Order: sequence, then C-alpha cells, then structure tokens
Amino acid sequence: MDETIQNGSDTIDMITETGIELSMTYGPKLLLALVVLVVGFWVIGIILKGIDKALAGAKVDETLNKFLHSIISVTLKLMLIIVFASMIGVETASLIAMLGAAGLAIGLALQGSLANFAGGVLILLFKPFKSGDVIEAQGFLGTVKEIQIFNTIVLTLDNRRVVIPNSLLSNGCVTNLFCEETRRVDVTFGISYDDDIGKVKQILKEVISADERILTDPEMEIYVSAHADSSINILTRCWVKSEDYWPVHFGLHEKVKYAFDENDITIPFPQRDVHLFQAK
Repeated sequence: MDETIQNGSDTIDMITETGIELSMTYGPKLLLALVVLVVGFWVIGIILKGIDKALAGAKVDETLNKFLHSIISVTLKLMLIIVFASMIGVETASLIAMLGAAGLAIGLALQGSLANFAGGVLILLFKPFKSGDVIEAQGFLGTVKEIQIFNTIVLTLDNRRVVIPNSLLSNGCVTNLFCEETRRVDVTFGISYDDDIGKVKQILKEVISADERILTDPEMEIYVSAHADSSINILTRCWVKSEDYWPVHFGLHEKVKYAFDENDITIPFPQRDVHLFQAK
C-alpha cells in the first residue's frame, strides 16, 4: 500500500515537473503568440476600415465594396493564423503546401467562374456601364437591371430577362447607347427623282426647327446621301438630349410624312419596269 502511494506521489511529481518545464519552455512563446494574435486582429480591423473608407471615397459599387472587404478580411486573418501557428511551434510548411494545392485544384475546377468574377470586378471598377444604362452586347439590346459579381442582368426592350456572364462583357464589345448627355439622330428620307431637292431641304429644315426637343447647337445637317434605285435619299442629322432620342427619331418620320403630303412631295416605293417583247 505504501509502495503504491509512493509510486503515485512520484508520478504526480513527474507530471508537475514536466508541466513546469513545458510552461517555462513554451509559456513565453504562447503568451507572445496570443499577444500577436490579439494585436493582429486589431490591426486587421483598422486596415479594413481604411479600405472601406478608400473605396467609399472612390465611389466603388457597394456590391464590389462588400466583396473586396470579405476577401481581404479572410486573407489577412488566414495569414495571421498561420503566423500564430508558426510561433507556437506548429509546422506550417505542410499546411501552406496543402492550402496551395487546394487553391490550385479549386482554381482549375472553377476557371470559368473565376473569369466571370474577374470580369465583374473590372466592370464594377472601371464602370463601362452602370445599372440603368441601355447597352447593346452579345446580340441583346436592353437596360442594365443589376451588375452582379459573376453575371449582369439585362432587361430587353420587350421585357425579357437576360443573364450575361461578366467575362463576355469585359472582353467583348459593349455599346452604351445613352451614357452621354446628347446623341445625334440620323434619319434618311427618300424622295422621287422628279421632286425639287431644294424645296425638300427647306421642308425638312422647317420640320426639324419646329421641334423644341431638337438642339440648335450643333446645327442640323441635311445632305443628299445617295442616288438609289427608286429614290433620291436625303440624310438629316440633328442633336438631342439622350432621353429624347427615340421620341424624336420616331416623331420625325411621322411629321415629315405629313409635311411631304401637304407639299406634294412623293415618297417613292421600289419599282421595276418590265418590257415584253413578242416573239417573232
């Protein structure tokens, strides 16, 4: 019995001595690592606030702002945890290698999605178009409803919802129809070869000048643009505010037709002369 008690006492003493030795050896490292961890999280918080402020000052889109905040936060915290593990004696080389291999595998598996993500970041940063703009891209014409990280939502003029991958928009041609304050309206009218060109030009000037939506600077331009098969084509050019483009474009066709009718100006339609010869 006494021997058992003695063995138990020796075991406790050994554990105590080992604990003291480990505390003396690793205690300062652990304490320093904890200090670095706490201070690191505090510094990361300051860095993230500074980044948020900088992005807000640069008027970066809110969607991109939140996404960049999350990515930077996760990256910095992961780096801090690796430093913490290294300070307390954990072998981090294999951990870093494993994370690198996992990142490579994920990157290869999601390369299409990553391309769309990169395209979304470029669109949100450089803003070739924004929500509410009317664009023409990838065979679709419509209003940008929403710019997401991976896709852009476009509502066509007949209210179809089109989802376009951002990689196509960032690497392809995109026409932003109304991003500028003014646009030029080009309309061509055909008249008969028998009509007086000078008189037609004067009628067109009167019709255009009567429309208050049409700007006087730059001035309107009226040209004979072509000797077509069945008509003389008259090209008119005038400038309007972007929001007035379609009303003026369609309105000119209607008003000019009425004006031509009142002045006996003929709008010809395609004709073909057929000559019949009797066989001898």
